[in-house]
Amino acid sequence: MTTPPEPPPDHEPAPAPGDEPTRARGGDPDAPPGSHPDGGPGVPVLTDPDPDPGADPDPAPAPRVRRFWAVRRIPAAVLAALVLGGAGLLLYDVAAVRADRTAMAWRRELADGLATRPLDDTWVVVGAAVAVALGLWLLILAATPGLRAVLPMRREHADVRAGLDREAAALALRDRAMEVSGVQSVRVRVGRAKVAVKAVSHFRALDEVRADVETVLAAGVDELALAHPPALTVRVARPPRKA
Repeated sequence: MTTPPEPPPDHEPAPAPGDEPTRARGGDPDAPPGSHPDGGPGVPVLTDPDPDPGADPDPAPAPRVRRFWAVRRIPAAVLAALVLGGAGLLLYDVAAVRADRTAMAWRRELADGLATRPLDDTWVVVGAAVAVALGLWLLILAATPGLRAVLPMRREHADVRAGLDREAAALALRDRAMEVSGVQSVRVRVGRAKVAVKAVSHFRALDEVRADVETVLAAGVDELALAHPPALTVRVARPPRKA
């Protein structure tokens, strides 16, 4: 007995999940993403551009700007000369006494005065006050940076430091203020925290001149590239009347 053949299926088997999108669209699986099945333009696909290999993802923070420290050659030279001279003179006198010679008169008088004068004596108090004042002066010189005439500028590079002299900054701002219409003369004083401007206007309204001067000098202060931009105060007045 022979087995009859099986009838053909009424429908084709379901396509595999991975092949369904391509067959449904009828497109080429090798076509670029976003292309239309009929060859027309499709929806564009946005992709993230490749990052620049040379760019630094985490830029280094700007270095902190500090004031310039003075060398203080003159105070250091004066102090070194006084200490060297006093130490040398005292060492010579001690060596002379050790060699069975008479001590110097100034050292005998100083020793007698320190042994006999009371602590409330005028000369003792004056000498102590002078010593305290000199000590405080030296401490202040050691703890303060000095160079108040140099304003530190912004640091674009960690190994480069720049400073601007106050007089040069005042001259640059004065030239900018003189360009304002109505300004006859200007005096500019540049400090670490404030820029004081006093202008004389011989025509135009004072409020208008003041506003123009403030605008121009604000831009000028920003162009100086100072690390700590000072505040700006502007005063405008009329010239004094001639008698």
